[in-house]
Amino acid sequence: MNQQNKIQNPAVQIQKSPDMNDRDFINDMLATEKYMTWAYSTALNETSYSDLYQDVLDIFTETQNCQRKLFEIMFKKGWYGFESADRQKLQQSYQQFQGYSNQFPYNNQQIQ
Repeated sequence: MNQQNKIQNPAVQIQKSPDMNDRDFINDMLATEKYMTWAYSTALNETSYSDLYQDVLDIFTETQNCQRKLFEIMFKKGWYGFESADRQKLQQSYQQFQGYSNQFPYNNQQIQ
């Protein structure tokens, strides 16, 4: 990743050892929360009983919020970074997908 295009806070230094450190634990929790969010999302798509749907939705929301907090901790500590997007690539993608929206059967009309 090109350093100029990287969006990241300065990393908090941690001692390297064979034992798990704070970064390892938080990274593991983040991966678990991402997986759980995906699994609950699938359950929401396939749940027909409304009370069960609401219970799963509540758990999903709590899990998603936990995942977000873990991400924010990692980003704040410089343990999670991004590559900034090139403006021209963004514009090309926008135009490409804008063209796709014209192919939708209802063309942005309300479905009755």
